[in-house]
Amino acid sequence: MADPTEPHTNEPARTADTTPARTGGAAPDGGKKEPGLLGQLFAPVAGFGVTFGTMFRKVPTQEYPEVKRPTATRYHGRHQLNRHPDGLEKCVGCELCAWACPADAIYVEGADNTDEARFSPGERYGRVYQINYLRCIFCGLCIEACPTRALTMTNEYEMADSERAPLIYEKHQLLAPLRPDMLTPPFPMAEGMEERDYYQGKVTGSTSGQRDYVEQREARRSEAEADAEARS
Repeated sequence: MADPTEPHTNEPARTADTTPARTGGAAPDGGKKEPGLLGQLFAPVAGFGVTFGTMFRKVPTQEYPEVKRPTATRYHGRHQLNRHPDGLEKCVGCELCAWACPADAIYVEGADNTDEARFSPGERYGRVYQINYLRCIFCGLCIEACPTRALTMTNEYEMADSERAPLIYEKHQLLAPLRPDMLTPPFPMAEGMEERDYYQGKVTGSTSGQRDYVEQREARRSEAEADAEARS
């Protein structure tokens, strides 16, 4: 209990000073100690340590184009317009990829399918499809915007050219190649199938009716060309 005869003060009780003593490596103001004469002499050269360390290292040589370095699995290369298993095109000409492109490198014109000329399931298809690789920045936003997974990016990166015109790719250059079990459009959809069945994966290949249609179409085309040659 405090002695009532002592005067009352608000000063805190004093404790023993436990602050550690300054080390010899720190300056009085708390900063770093100045380097010695030897440190000042080599300070300008220390910045070139990485340069000197790699200067005498053997540089591996890539034997390109004889030996091509494999790319990553999800590499953003040349675009590709995909097909359904029977050969019809997945692109419906919605132009969402062109709207999503930040570099304005894609140009699309859609057209209506008809019973005589059907290139994709549903009502429309991409009649004109162009990608200007002088503008494309390979960001992949067009891939994310495509609602039918018609547009993807391949691992192909050899697209350099000495002229500008060949770097504007047309639809026939972007379309995926036909597999042996695919047919060349135009031809009707698989019997008993609707547009939604194609995008749900229910169509696994061409049907006999589609093959017959394509064979008859090619036969009529051959006859027309033969008649044209005979008249000329």
